[in-house]
Amino acid sequence: MSDKNKPKKSGSLSRRDFLKSSAWAGLGTALSSRMLKAKSPAAVQSAQESSDRINIAVIGVGTQGRVLVESCLRIPDIHFQAICDIWEYSQVYASRYLQKYGYKVNIYEDYRQLLEKEKGLDAVIIATPDWMHAEHANACMEQGLHVYCEKEMSNSLEKAQSMVRTSRRTGKLLQIGHQRRSNPRYIHAIDRLIHEKQLLGRVSQSYAQWNRSKSDMLGWPKKYTIPPEKLEKYGYRSMTEFRNWRWFKKYGGGPIVDLGSHQIDLFSWVYGTNPSSVTSCGGTDYYDKREWYDNVMAIYEFKTVQGTCRALYQVQTTTKYGGFYEAFMGDNGTIVLSEVPQFGNWAMREAHAPEWDSLAKDGLLESETPPIQKVDTKNVFLDVRVTQEAGRWPLPVELAKPPHQPHLENFFSAIRAGASLTCPGEVGYETALTVLTTNKAVGSPRKLRFQKEQFKA
Repeated sequence: MSDKNKPKKSGSLSRRDFLKSSAWAGLGTALSSRMLKAKSPAAVQSAQESSDRINIAVIGVGTQGRVLVESCLRIPDIHFQAICDIWEYSQVYASRYLQKYGYKVNIYEDYRQLLEKEKGLDAVIIATPDWMHAEHANACMEQGLHVYCEKEMSNSLEKAQSMVRTSRRTGKLLQIGHQRRSNPRYIHAIDRLIHEKQLLGRVSQSYAQWNRSKSDMLGWPKKYTIPPEKLEKYGYRSMTEFRNWRWFKKYGGGPIVDLGSHQIDLFSWVYGTNPSSVTSCGGTDYYDKREWYDNVMAIYEFKTVQGTCRALYQVQTTTKYGGFYEAFMGDNGTIVLSEVPQFGNWAMREAHAPEWDSLAKDGLLESETPPIQKVDTKNVFLDVRVTQEAGRWPLPVELAKPPHQPHLENFFSAIRAGASLTCPGEVGYETALTVLTTNKAVGSPRKLRFQKEQFKA
């Protein structure tokens, strides 16, 4: 193998390669094109003078923090005042990027200095690794600031619980980043169709998955290697663990938490209650030097007013087969959803179910997509019957925004006008309990049961 084609080791990534592989690089391309009109200095000044202006700081401007920054740039009257990150690379890149849109932000390494020096802040967005969420969120709320905190609330239930209690005591808003809770298509499908219209009848089974292709550990440009003493100061054992914190138990919860919690949260939303038990299996079967399971399959039971319901979930990190989607199956039909509409954006009706045409006339569904009529085999009856059942009724609600934007809009509306949060800390805690217990169940030979009082923070 030539040197040109040899795989790069962690820590040897060039800056050019790093930027090419960075989500921020893609973000820059998208924002500088038709997806976002750059804010001129005059537009920023106008926002600063608006009575609806909300002054924000962002703690953690790595990959996820930048995604949230991108969404905030699209929301009127949001003013970036400061950013904080312990990594110089993220500080430089994020500050330069925001400067392109008219924001000259103050830059901090230590969040405590930010809270001490910044005046006039209204809210803070927290997108640091999970293990630091509680410390950052609690400090911000104690300072009188509203908090939007990325999920998972914490990799510790005690710390997650402390966030809810601080929010209650201080009266400050705490929105947890389960963004599907604010997605208008999910709201339409779950609240309007499943709950209000009872479109699916009794929903007794659900399934969801998030499958990703295999990937190497993240590297970094040598120029931006954090010295060992600084890593130790902020609690990290190495640069590899800092860049790949999601795979290590001290900092995160692995794929079932990073990916699964978004979808497992939906099971409770659909069933109107939290799970009564979980059985799960998985393991670190593919990757070396990673502490968390690279695959997990879990079965949840829910005790509802209609009887026992179940949900099956899987996360895989060595194949992207099927992508990510959720399916809610009732005796009258099924709804398939995904943040990416191509993976899920339709309902499928059982042959015996009540008619759905009236719902289509009312705009709650789109008209059924005609099934393909196969006639190329001897068993024509079977072919026609099977393909007719595959007819889809598309959902009429689309989201022409980045998926995090409505969730942030809900947060800012709660600050401005007292709107109800779609995922307050209490709801985020319920999901944290569920997914962290799922990880415990992987190593347990028996079913783990939940008690209702456990879900109260």
